[in-house]
Amino acid sequence: MQAQDVMTQYVVSVGPDDTIARAVHAMLQNDISGLPVLDANGTLVGMITEGDLLRRAETGTERKRPRWVEYFVGFGRLAEEYVHTHGRKVSEIMTAEPATVTEETPLDEVVTLMEKRHIKRVPVVRGGKVVGIVSRANLLHALARLAGETMPTTADDQIIRERLMAEIGKQRWAPAGAIDIIVRNGVVDLWGSITEERTRAALIVAAENTPGVKGVKDHLAWIDPMSGMYFLAPEDVTELPKAS
Repeated sequence: MQAQDVMTQYVVSVGPDDTIARAVHAMLQNDISGLPVLDANGTLVGMITEGDLLRRAETGTERKRPRWVEYFVGFGRLAEEYVHTHGRKVSEIMTAEPATVTEETPLDEVVTLMEKRHIKRVPVVRGGKVVGIVSRANLLHALARLAGETMPTTADDQIIRERLMAEIGKQRWAPAGAIDIIVRNGVVDLWGSITEERTRAALIVAAENTPGVKGVKDHLAWIDPMSGMYFLAPEDVTELPKAS
């Protein structure tokens, strides 16, 4: 399998001059842990993740060292850390020149890159433009669907996935950036999260109406926007093992 078989195609992004507050809001609103940073031309210039926001002056979590340790660290490093913990713009704390893959990159290479760089998501680029994101969640969703199977994804499955993602992308009600789609032998698995329960039925109908689809499996979790509580899809709840 390749990156294009599992990637999230609808990418939520921020700009280098956006505020930290806007980036945090985008992560929370879309239930994601990282965002690509795109310039005015749509070119990838960086990544900002939850890890970049762990140590912040607002929460009192800046790194504190004894003065004698600071002497060995050096003033340059201390100044850099100050910008990272006090900066207000995305460009001041993002990781510049992030690792990327292409749509044709094999998944084993994607995983190797994640392990080597200790990252949770990788932008998929074409001609310098971001066309998708492969996250650890995407890989787990693919594994959940494909575990125990040995047949490769067919061209027909790829076409079904592309058609369904295109249909979802046209709908204003659809949380395209929060949905993962895995297609195997004509069966569509819907993964991700929704904040409006009625969206579930609409996504299932969209999948059922896609030419070539033989079946649809609903794994969509519902997040209560008021309380933040997380509820598994009914189908997944019934598959949980019973307590002995």
